[in-house]
Amino acid sequence: MAVSETRVLPPEFIEAAGKTYLEDLSTAVGGLKGADLSKVYGQQYVAAPGALQTQAESLAGGLGAYQPYLQTAAGLAGPTAYQQFMSPYQQDVISSTLQEYDIQAQKGLGSISQDAYTAGAFGGARQGVREAEYQSASDRNRAALQAQLLQQGYGQAQQLAQQAFGQQLNLAQAAPQLAGQQIAGLSTLGAQQQAQAQAGLTAQQQLAQQQLMQPLQAAQAYGGGVTSLIAGYPGQTTQTVQAGPSPVSTALGIGSTLAGIYGVLNPRPLFSNS
Repeated sequence: MAVSETRVLPPEFIEAAGKTYLEDLSTAVGGLKGADLSKVYGQQYVAAPGALQTQAESLAGGLGAYQPYLQTAAGLAGPTAYQQFMSPYQQDVISSTLQEYDIQAQKGLGSISQDAYTAGAFGGARQGVREAEYQSASDRNRAALQAQLLQQGYGQAQQLAQQAFGQQLNLAQAAPQLAGQQIAGLSTLGAQQQAQAQAGLTAQQQLAQQQLMQPLQAAQAYGGGVTSLIAGYPGQTTQTVQAGPSPVSTALGIGSTLAGIYGVLNPRPLFSNS
C-alpha cells in the first residue's frame, strides 16, 4: 500500500543559498587543509637584532678595559716605583748647590786664618784646632744639605708615583663605566628599533593569517545569514510526496505470493490414511 508524507521545505531561494553556503564552506576548508602554514608562521615574522644592538654586543669587550690600568697601577705600588719620577736634573741641582756650599765654606777657613794672623798666632795649634772644628761642622752641614736635597727629590717622586697610582685606579673604574653606559644606550635604542621592526612583521603576519582565514570566515558569516533566514522566514511551502512501499511490506508481499504458489502446486490431501 502506498503511503504519502508531507515535507516542510524552505523557499527555493533559501534552499539555493544553503547549497551555496555548503559549497563555499567545503572550498574554504579544503583550502585550509592544503595551505602552506610556513607563509603565515615562521622565523620570517621575528625581528632580528638591529645594527645598534650588534654594535652594543661588539663593545662588550670594553667592559674589561680596566685590566691595563690595573696592571699599570700594580707597577706603581712597588718600593722602587718612585724612581721613574725622579727628576733627571736633580743631581745637577745637588751638585751645583754643594759646589756653592764648598765655596762658601772655604771662605770661612780664610776668615779663621786671618783672625790667627791678626792675633799673631798664625800657624799655631789654636788655629789648627779652630780650623779642624770648622771643617768638621762644615762637613756635617754639607752632608745634611745633601741629604735634605735628596729627601726633597725622593718625596716629590714618591708623591708623583702615588698620584699616578690613583689616576690609574680611577681610569680602571671609569673605563668599564663609560663602556657600560655606551652599551646601555646603544642597547636601548636598538631594542626600540627592534620593537618597531617587530610591530611591522606582526602586522604582516596578521594580514597573512587574515587572508588565509578570509574564505572560511566569509563562508561562516554567509552561513549565519542563511541560518537566520531558515529559522525566521515566514513563507514556507509544503510538498506532498507519494511514498512507495517500504522494504518490509514488499518482503511480506513477496512471501505471501510464494506461499500461495506453493499451495497450488502441492495441494494437501482431504483424508489421511490412519
